[in-house]
Amino acid sequence: MVHHLSEKHSLLSNWIAELRDVQIQKDRMRFRRNIERIGEVIAYEMSKHMAHKVANTTTQLGIHASKILMEQPVIATVLRAGLPMHQGMLNYFDKADNAFISAYRKHHPDGSFEISVEYLSCPDLNNRILIVADPMLATGASLVETIQAITKTQKPKEIHIAVAIASKKGIETVQAALGMDTSIWCGDIDDVLNDKSYIVPGLGDAGDLAYGTKMQS
Repeated sequence: MVHHLSEKHSLLSNWIAELRDVQIQKDRMRFRRNIERIGEVIAYEMSKHMAHKVANTTTQLGIHASKILMEQPVIATVLRAGLPMHQGMLNYFDKADNAFISAYRKHHPDGSFEISVEYLSCPDLNNRILIVADPMLATGASLVETIQAITKTQKPKEIHIAVAIASKKGIETVQAALGMDTSIWCGDIDDVLNDKSYIVPGLGDAGDLAYGTKMQS
């Protein structure tokens, strides 16, 4: 299931417009904060679809039957670009457990690349809700590798993917590899990838825009 949150206008689409704007991108703190806010909105929208239970809350004047989440999710992110979105989701799912994984494109001289996964820190995922946060879903290859690495020996009962901007190809890749039951939550969806597998019009390299350029390996 794909949830395209910009189909209906909200503040989220304003923040995505700022993420795309080459002038506003010069302000790294604003760029990070906009991704964080998108993570917050997606977390809120996800929470509407999660099971809840009724628990008695003691107030100063009596007892209230309050609706609360049945369980807390595990929020996973891909280092480093995913950190602002992860924090946004954690601001709302503030009791969640957390997982972190290093996955990146390892480029070859001929222009091709492979996905290298080098680090994983993860709690028990069996029969739990897994949310994977990453700002950009381009080819989908790194996200598929990430989720397959996380779930290699464990089986979540639900998998949700949260991205600011996705490509149609990336969505198709994820669905083909992980199945149609995987929920994909997108701030916006773009049609095209360029010859370097970046989303067009997209916004550029989210990690570099958030934290500065890096040395190429």
